[in-house]
Amino acid sequence: MFDRLGAVLHRRRTVVLWVSAVALVLAGIGGLGVEHRLVHGGFSDPGAQSTHAQRLVTEHFPSSGDDLVLLLRGDGPVDSPAMVSAGTELTRRAAGTPGVRAATSYWTAGRSPALRSRDGSLGLVALSLSGDEDDRARTAERLVPDVRRHARGVTVMAAGPAQVQSEVGKRTGDDLLLAEAIAMPVTLVLLLLVFGSAVAAALPLVIALLSILTTRAVLNALAGTVSVSVYSMNSTTALGLGLAIDYSLFILARFREELRTGATVREALGPTVRRAGRTVAFSALTVALSLVALLVFPQFFLRSFAYGGIVVVLSAAAGATLVLPALLAVLGHRVDRYDVFARLRGPARPAASPESGRWYRFATAVMRRPVLCGGGVIILLLLLASPFTRVSSGLFDDRSLPADSQVHRATQLLRDRFDAGAPGAVPVVVRGAGGGLDAYARALSAVPDVRQVTTATGSYAAGRRVREPGPAGAALAKGDYALLSVVSPVEQDSAAGTRLVRRLRETAPPDSARVWVGGRAAEVEDSTSAIARATPAAVGIVVGSSLVLLFLFTGSVLMPVKALVLNTLSLSATFGAMVFVFQEGHLSFLVGSPQHTGTLDATIPILTFCVAFGLSMDYEVFLLSRIRERHLRTGDNTESVAFGLQHTGRIITAAAVLVAVVLFVFAISGVTLLKLLGVGLALAVVLDATLVRAVLVPSFMRLAGRANWWAPGPLRRLHDRVGLREE
Repeated sequence: MFDRLGAVLHRRRTVVLWVSAVALVLAGIGGLGVEHRLVHGGFSDPGAQSTHAQRLVTEHFPSSGDDLVLLLRGDGPVDSPAMVSAGTELTRRAAGTPGVRAATSYWTAGRSPALRSRDGSLGLVALSLSGDEDDRARTAERLVPDVRRHARGVTVMAAGPAQVQSEVGKRTGDDLLLAEAIAMPVTLVLLLLVFGSAVAAALPLVIALLSILTTRAVLNALAGTVSVSVYSMNSTTALGLGLAIDYSLFILARFREELRTGATVREALGPTVRRAGRTVAFSALTVALSLVALLVFPQFFLRSFAYGGIVVVLSAAAGATLVLPALLAVLGHRVDRYDVFARLRGPARPAASPESGRWYRFATAVMRRPVLCGGGVIILLLLLASPFTRVSSGLFDDRSLPADSQVHRATQLLRDRFDAGAPGAVPVVVRGAGGGLDAYARALSAVPDVRQVTTATGSYAAGRRVREPGPAGAALAKGDYALLSVVSPVEQDSAAGTRLVRRLRETAPPDSARVWVGGRAAEVEDSTSAIARATPAAVGIVVGSSLVLLFLFTGSVLMPVKALVLNTLSLSATFGAMVFVFQEGHLSFLVGSPQHTGTLDATIPILTFCVAFGLSMDYEVFLLSRIRERHLRTGDNTESVAFGLQHTGRIITAAAVLVAVVLFVFAISGVTLLKLLGVGLALAVVLDATLVRAVLVPSFMRLAGRANWWAPGPLRRLHDRVGLREE
């Protein structure tokens, strides 16, 4: 396929460029409004017990919901006439808002102490909202500003899951615009430094634009049939820009290398597309298959990254292997025009032999002491990885927002000034309890860390009924269902909260009854468990596809295993650094001092693994393609490694720096989730392109010698039939 593609693209370059221009316009039109079709949430397992419990509470006990919590503060205490009037009026107004199923407040629910701060200065309005996570977030987005406009003499603050999702959605959009505004000019300057030529520097940005717009259009179409997370736009932009730069750099470097040998433009395009283009296509397939692994997870937050990522990878590769060669066919030697740094560099120097290149000399020096160099890097990576042994998984919450965020401040007030469990009690829904409800409530109240259990039959503590059922108890039973509200002093977003959920679920329900335990801690437990169950399948897809594709690419059994081991080392170091900075708070000032909760979002390590593993294989394929090409000509293993690093070291380093800059821009995000993902991926790319490609690969290949290219007879014959071969 690639053997004649260069000639075809040269001959049909005008047609290719016109078709590409039309596709670019159509993609731009197709992606209009995509931001408004993407949805919030997606972190929970839709089939989990906690998710079902939430649905049952919303359906049967809407007055017990706390999707949105309004904190009201006035000039006097909450029992003052002015506050009673204002609180009652705001509760009625909120209850009449479309999307609100029920509204309960301190002033309309018998002045329950649970809905008043301990000092009496704050009162609560707890709202149950209809619809899914996205519907509830959009309701909060409409309701909160309306309530604030009509508040008279009171300050209104908003908390609760719906408000967190609403504010995160706004900040995510703002962060994306800011990241693009910073990343594009910085990337252009770096590309100018790499290429010198303004024309060559602009070409990767053209391919990036094509891939990003194409992906936006596809996501817009997908959003009509499946749930697509708002976060996918940020990842699509970063990944599209990064991979377009990666692939374009490789194509451009090979094209300019061929031109320097004296080849014509048409002659240069042949080997460029046949070798570099084929390598780019193969690399893109490897990255795309790594992202396919995200589809095995039930959370649509993770699946959304697969939707956007696969499309942006394939479109970037298509742009680099089809559109870019057509552009080069038109530009020819003019690709080196407008060298803005020519005066700084002085007169052009004659091309040096590969043996005198700095990367060649560096690789040779490493291979003279492979055990010392490689061993030292492995020890360093293991030290960086060691904090990962202390990882504690959690889920995204209000503390993912900055400390000055309004919803974060409001939620902290709930934690600090209200009795534990006011809104936020663990809801336990039971069906078919019958006369066994009293005994079950007693059993739950005797569970360690449970302060009180309230249900239709009364309130319970320490295994005894401490209060007879009151008028409000009737709302806690409906038909065959009953709701038990479990109040506990432990923080739900903590390991203690997770232990509490496990104990509640282990408590035997009445005979023939079914029980669903919900709440924040249950959601964390169920989501992390779902991720843990799906992780082996995801890792299997990533590892299996990489091993197969690298074997087809190299014909070696050892090379794929080596790539797997080295990638695992660099990723482990990345995970360790993420725990050290974001979970434990060390050196967090380097990334904007995000809030740290003592946990790491459970979705980020697996997301980082799939994306970073694919990017690592990207550089692995680039390097091995030149090593293998040279080895087939000379048969000299050591010289081939040095030659390959000489011809790709600068490209890989430049690409990694550019990709890392694009990703690290997300460190400015006010949302810790995006900050963590951007910084983690940037670090993974830098570690892989420097320590792994420049030191560990030459060390390993020097020690392995001829075994690098060995395969047993049956596999060698298989590769001869279906593998990639140099023509």
